[in-house]
Amino acid sequence: MTYCCALRLKDGLVFISDTRTNAGVDHISVFRKLYIFGIDGERFFTIQTSGNLATTQAVLGHLKNQLTLKQEPNLYSVNTMFEVAELVGQTLRKVIADVTADTMEQSNYYCSLLIGGQIGAEPMQLYNIYPQGNFISATKDTPFFQIGESKYGKPILDRALSYDMPIDEALRCSLISFDSTLRSNVSVGMPLDMLVYKKNSLKVPKGKRIHESDEYFEEISKQWSETLKKGLQELPKPTQDYFD
Repeated sequence: MTYCCALRLKDGLVFISDTRTNAGVDHISVFRKLYIFGIDGERFFTIQTSGNLATTQAVLGHLKNQLTLKQEPNLYSVNTMFEVAELVGQTLRKVIADVTADTMEQSNYYCSLLIGGQIGAEPMQLYNIYPQGNFISATKDTPFFQIGESKYGKPILDRALSYDMPIDEALRCSLISFDSTLRSNVSVGMPLDMLVYKKNSLKVPKGKRIHESDEYFEEISKQWSETLKKGLQELPKPTQDYFD
């Protein structure tokens, strides 16, 4: 299984993905699900993947091959993030169609993608690309997308995250979202790949891999657990009619 989360905030973008894939309890592997593209000073974007591993690798292989062979259009030749999303969606449709023309069978090869970034003076954008190749964009009212095993990490984002939130606070919020997911679902696992992009910087970040021994992640995980326990204890006690 997979959990990927991406945020489009007033001041930048945040991306976090886990790395676990499994085909049963005795076959667990680590595969990157967060991929970085860009040219410093010109454009930057990140693609996150969830779903059929062969499909996602084929999509990324096609996109990288277009760049290597300088085929048009490619990720570095299009002019807007909307065109990037269109290109990725078209590539996804082609990969699945090349496997089988049977629309029922195609569902076995489905994957979902998140892509966010910025090109030149264009505004930052974040898109959720569906298996059929169509997509939607994040808004001020809905500043985050999740793909994969999202239900355990969604409540904290729904309750706490906002478009105007500072990046460092939003990063903490999303890491807690992952901590909650890791505790509740063994099919999502570390290490985590994380990346933060500051608005209009047009600098391609290196990203960071968070391992189980990461001191900061351990600290916020511990403090979050303690905060929840303390908050529960401080809630008003139920009145007697709850027990009658």
